[in-house]
Amino acid sequence: MFTEYDVIVVGAGHAGCEAAHAAATMGSKVMLITMNMMTIAQMSCNPAMGGIAKGQIVREIDALGGMSGIVSDKSMIQFRMLNKSKGPAMWSPRTQNDRMQFAQYWREALEANPNVDMWQDMVTQLLVENNRIVGVKTGIGQEIRSKSVVLTNGTFLNGLIHIGEKRFGGGRTAEKAATGITEQLIELGFESGRMKTGTPPRLDGRTINYSILEEQKGDEIPGKFSYIPSHNIKEQKSCFITYTNKDVHEILETGFEKSPMFTGRIKGVGPRYCPSIEDKINRFSERDRHQIFVEPEGWNTVEVYVNGFSTSLPEDVQYKALKQIKGFENIKMFRPGYAIEYDYFPPTQLNLTLETKLFENLYFAGQINGTTGYEEAAGQGLIAGINASRKTNDLAPLVLKRSEAYIGVLIDDLINKGTDEPYRMFTSRAEYRILLRQDNADLRLSKIGYEIGLASKERLDLVYQKIKGIKTLTNDLKHKKIDPVNINSSLERIGSSPIKEKTSVFQLLKRPELNTEKILQLDSSLKGYLSKYDKEVIEQAEINTIYESYIEKEQKLVEKVEHLENYIIKENFDYRKIKALSSEAMEKLSITRPKTIGQATRISGVSPADISVIMVYLGR
Repeated sequence: MFTEYDVIVVGAGHAGCEAAHAAATMGSKVMLITMNMMTIAQMSCNPAMGGIAKGQIVREIDALGGMSGIVSDKSMIQFRMLNKSKGPAMWSPRTQNDRMQFAQYWREALEANPNVDMWQDMVTQLLVENNRIVGVKTGIGQEIRSKSVVLTNGTFLNGLIHIGEKRFGGGRTAEKAATGITEQLIELGFESGRMKTGTPPRLDGRTINYSILEEQKGDEIPGKFSYIPSHNIKEQKSCFITYTNKDVHEILETGFEKSPMFTGRIKGVGPRYCPSIEDKINRFSERDRHQIFVEPEGWNTVEVYVNGFSTSLPEDVQYKALKQIKGFENIKMFRPGYAIEYDYFPPTQLNLTLETKLFENLYFAGQINGTTGYEEAAGQGLIAGINASRKTNDLAPLVLKRSEAYIGVLIDDLINKGTDEPYRMFTSRAEYRILLRQDNADLRLSKIGYEIGLASKERLDLVYQKIKGIKTLTNDLKHKKIDPVNINSSLERIGSSPIKEKTSVFQLLKRPELNTEKILQLDSSLKGYLSKYDKEVIEQAEINTIYESYIEKEQKLVEKVEHLENYIIKENFDYRKIKALSSEAMEKLSITRPKTIGQATRISGVSPADISVIMVYLGR
C-alpha cells in the first residue's frame, strides 16, 4: 500500500507542517501522519502568531522559504509591531489570526505539494534496524518505511488533561492522547520527563459588553510577516483589554483546594512566562488586578480567546470568577480552560541538526524538545525537515549559528543548556540581537534558503533588489547636504543642536531625536527626496545609519567568538582523561558531546578555565 518514503513526519502541528513542507519542497517524498486530518495546523492555544522575539522567528522561517509567515499573513485579522518605542532590535511583529483560516491555508499549502502524502492514524512504534530508524508502525498495524522520521508530537505523548479534580487522557480537548512512543523510546535508552501547559476558557463574544472595555486596534498602516508580495489586509478587527479584580481573585481562591496545581496532581513543570491565573494570584498576591486580553478567534465567529486567564480550576469556579470581570457580567462560556501534562525528551539528547544522538535518522522538533509556542515549534520543524531531507541525499546538514538567526539561538540553547521548564524565546536570549532584527531576516537567510533548494529564485531576486536599494540610499544620505539656514530654526524648536555648516542627512540621522521622517518634515526642500525608495529600504538604511557603530561592534564580537567554532573536537574524545577538568564539566561534556570548542563554551557548568584546559590538551 505504501512506497518507502524519504521522510515520515509524525504530527501535523506547527512543527510537523513546516517539516513536511520543507522536506517536500526540497524534493523529498514525504508522508505526514496525523491522528486527525481535520486538525492539521490547528492553533491549539491563542489565535495569534509572532510577538516578542517570536515575530523574528516567523520572519526567519519566511526568509528561508517556510510557510508560517505566508499563512499568517493570509489569515491575519490584525497586525501590530510591538516595542516600537524601543530600539529596532526589540521591534517584533505580531498578528491576530482567524483560527479556521490559518488551518485551512496550511492544509491547502500541503495538499498543493505533490511530494506530500498524508495518512490519518496514530503512530505507536518506531521501526528500528541496526541502530537506525527505518520507519513507523501505526495503531491499525500499518508499517510504513522511510529513510528518516521526524517526531513532532506536541502535547499528545501520554497527554493528561486536568479540570479541577477531573482528569482524563487527551492531547487536546476532545482529542485522544498518543501512546506507545514514549515507552519505546525509554526502552531504547532515551531520557524523558513531564511538562505542563494550559489554556483559558473560550467565551461567547455576543455576551461581552465591549463598550466598557479598552479597545486595542491594529497598526494604522498594517505590516506583514512575509518578505514576498502577499496578502495585504485592508480591514482589521480590534482586540480589547480588561482586568481581574479582588472579587475575581477571592472566587478563584475558593477553588484552590480542588486545583490540580496546588494538590500535587500535576507533576509536570509549567511555563514560567505564561503562568495560569491561579498561579499569578498566588505568586503575586500583592497585586489587585491582572491584565486580560480579549481576542477574537476569527472574522466569522463569535468565539473569543481570553488571553491571560489560563486555568485548570473547576469549571464552575472559572465561570463565577469570569462574571466578576468588567464587561463579562453576562458572559456565556463555550468551554472551560484546562491544564495538560505531556511527555517530553530533554533536548541535550540531540545534535544541532535535531537528529538524536542515540539513533540515526530520527529527529525531534517542537514541544517534544521542551519548548512552548507555535513559533519555536515551527522553527524547529523547519530545521528538522531540512536536515532529514538533506541527509537522505547525502548532503551536509544545515546548522544556523547564534549570530545568524534566532532559530540558531533557540536550537543552540536547547542542545547545550537543555531545559527543565517549557522554553520560550526572548530577545534577551540573543547576544547578537542588534544583528538579528526582524527587518533584516531576508538579508541574513534568503540566500541560504535558496542554496538548499527551499527559498525560490523570486525571493533571492527581491533580496538583491533590496540590497541594491539600501546601498544606493545610504550613498544618497551621505551626499545629500542640508544648509543650516534651512533647518536650524526647526532643530532648535525640537531641542536639537543647530548645525554650523552644511551637514549630510547621514550625520543628522545619528542624532537620537531624529529619523528620516522628522528630517524631511524639518526641511521642506527635501520634499519628495525619498519617494523613489520602498518603505523597507528606507527603514533598513535608516537603522544601518543610526546603529552603524553598534552593528560594527557586534560584528567584531561575532568574529572574535566564532573562531572558537573552527576548533573541532573529535566525536570519541574522552573528557575523563583530562584530570584538570572540574567534575561538573567532565560530566556535562561527556553527555552533550560538543562538536567544537565554541559549542563547549555554551554548555551550562563549563567554565572558562575548563575551556582553557581542553584547548591546551588539544594543542591549541
